[in-house]
Amino acid sequence: MASKREHDATIDEGNAQDEFIDPNDVLIEMAEDDGADYPMDEDDEDGEDAAGPSGVDIIYEDTSIQRFTNHTNSVFTVAVHPFAQIAVSGGEDDLGYIWDYTTGEELVKLTGHTDSVTSVGFSHDGEMAATGGMDGKVRVWKRVGKDDFKRWTFLTELQGPDEVTWLKWHPKGNVLLAGSNDTTVWLWNLPSGNTMQVFASHASPVVCGEFTPDGKRILTADADGTLIFWDPRSPTPLWKLIPEDGRFDLDGVTSLAVNPASTVAVIGGASGGIRVVNLNKGDLVGALAAHKEGESVEAIAFVGFAGTAEVVVTGSTDGKACVWDLNTLKVRNTLEHEEPVTCLIPLPAPKSHLVVSGSADNALRTWDTRTGALIKEHRGHHGPVLGATVGYDGSFVVSAGDDGACLVFAAE
Repeated sequence: MASKREHDATIDEGNAQDEFIDPNDVLIEMAEDDGADYPMDEDDEDGEDAAGPSGVDIIYEDTSIQRFTNHTNSVFTVAVHPFAQIAVSGGEDDLGYIWDYTTGEELVKLTGHTDSVTSVGFSHDGEMAATGGMDGKVRVWKRVGKDDFKRWTFLTELQGPDEVTWLKWHPKGNVLLAGSNDTTVWLWNLPSGNTMQVFASHASPVVCGEFTPDGKRILTADADGTLIFWDPRSPTPLWKLIPEDGRFDLDGVTSLAVNPASTVAVIGGASGGIRVVNLNKGDLVGALAAHKEGESVEAIAFVGFAGTAEVVVTGSTDGKACVWDLNTLKVRNTLEHEEPVTCLIPLPAPKSHLVVSGSADNALRTWDTRTGALIKEHRGHHGPVLGATVGYDGSFVVSAGDDGACLVFAAE
C-alpha cells in the first residue's frame, strides 16, 4: 500500500478529474469481500399563524428574509450553487426545485421521481444539478445558455442504486457519487452518464460518504458500522474498519466528515460514540466522549480559524453540539438546542470560526466556535429543521423544514 500511495503523490494536481480516474474507465464490479409547536393550518397561506388545540391562533416568530413554499410536503434536503444565488431542494412530494434564494422565485420544477427526493447538489462548476430519490433514480439537469443561471434542462437519468441514501459531487470534476440502501456505492461520469465504478464491499445500507477534499479518495460507512476507504479507480478497498474491532464499534455509523487536508476523518455513531481516524493508515487516533450514551451523532463539521488547532463540531440527538480540539481530543465548548441537532454548517472564510446548527426544535443558530457564544437565532419554521446549507459568500443560511418550507436567513 505504501508504494501505491507514493504513486498517487505523483498525480498531476492541475487536472482534478484525471488525478484519480479516467472518464473512459469501464464498469468494474467487486464481489462481496402536547408540545409548544403545532402544524401550520392548511388555510393559512401566509405561513404566519397557525391554529392551536382550541382554535387559538399561535403566532410564530419569523426572522427569515425570504421563503420558498412550493413543496407540498416535508423538504428533506437543500443545496446552494457555488457562485450564484440559487438553491436546489428536494422533498417528500417527489419533486425537486431550483429557485432563487434572494427572491423566492421558482426557476425550474425537477420532475421524474416516483418517491421522495432525499439528496440534491450542484456540480463544482455549477453547470449541473442532481437529485437522488428513494425510487433509486439519480436525475441530472444542465444549465442552458451562458448569460444566467435561470434556465435549466433535463440531461440524463442515472440508474443502478436500489434507493439513494446520499449524493456527493466531486469537489473538482464532473463526477457524481451515490450511496444506496442496497449496500452499493455508485460512481458516474457526467455529462455522459457512464458508470465508472460500483463499490460493493458493504454488507448493509451505505448511510454516508464523502470524497476527500483533495478529490483523490472516497470514504463510506454503513448502518452496521463498517468504514471503508477507497481509491476511486479500484473496486478493492484500501482499508476497512469493522465493528468487530472493539475500538471502532459505534453500534452503527450515522455521520462522518473529512478534514480539509484529507488526512483525518471524524466518525459519529448511533450510540453516541465518536472516533477519529487517520486516513493515510486506517488507524484510530482516538475516541471522543461527551454526547449522551444512546443518542446518535447526526452531524459533523470541521471548522477552522487562525492560530488554533484543528477543530471539529459534532451534533447529536441529545440536543448538544460539541466543539472539539483534535490535538487534545477535548471539548472546547458545548452549544445547546432544546431538541436533537439535525445539521451543522460551517461558514466559509473569513467567517470560518462560525458554525450554524439546525434542530428539531424548529430553529437554527449561528455560533462562534472559539467562545461558544450564540451569535444569532434563526426562527420561522413550524416544524423540525431537516437540512441546511450556507450561501457561497457566507452571508445567507438556507434551510429545509419538515413544515414543507425552505427559509433564507442572514447568517449573522
